[in-house]
Amino acid sequence: MADQTHVLFVEDDDVIREATQLALERDGFAVTAMPDGLSGLEAFRANRPDIALLDVMVPGLDGVSLCRRIRDDSTVPVIMLSARADSIDVVLGLEAGADDYVTKPFDGAVLVARIRAVLRRFGHASGNDRTADAEAAPVGGGVLTFGDLEIDTEGMEVRKAGQPVALTPTEMRLLLEFSSAPGTVLSRDKLLERVWDYGWGGDTRVVDVHVQRLRTKIGQDRIETVRGFGYKLKA
Repeated sequence: MADQTHVLFVEDDDVIREATQLALERDGFAVTAMPDGLSGLEAFRANRPDIALLDVMVPGLDGVSLCRRIRDDSTVPVIMLSARADSIDVVLGLEAGADDYVTKPFDGAVLVARIRAVLRRFGHASGNDRTADAEAAPVGGGVLTFGDLEIDTEGMEVRKAGQPVALTPTEMRLLLEFSSAPGTVLSRDKLLERVWDYGWGGDTRVVDVHVQRLRTKIGQDRIETVRGFGYKLKA
């Protein structure tokens, strides 16, 4: 397991859990599968996986609450699984700190593609894709300053008014995209492509929720909404 990408998979449906675990293992992943949120939290703390797949509706501790508990002390990538594309499920999961979500029923190949896309953003090779290179940060070296906001693009650190700002890797990549072209409007589709590595269409709610999370950390007025077009970082 040491040289494999370790996936924590929390799903209460026995058939889905076993079938998905087998599919992921066939693709080269090491999988720890748990039937409920409490056992999932214990497994996370014991094993520290490379990525977590959390079903929203699991007993004991639901997936959204489990995601929040994981985010309390870890930036490990999290993908939420939902039986429906309900706005509340999606937004709650993303607001809890999830990096992406997949709607059930899902195609195994699509799930693997989404896992690999997330892991590439986090600098991990994955499964049978162990030779994949971590993507370079979209900004060159140095410290960028926007008012009281400082972005160290080499140390991957952010400070606001001299105080460190804790960002998840996805939030950091989003901020780097904005800071690479301050004052330039970036569409939601372009951000999905550059930050989430979507070579296909994606749900723009992922972008909207992450922008809002980023605003709460760096300042609500730092990122401007340009209606009908997207977002831009105020120069």
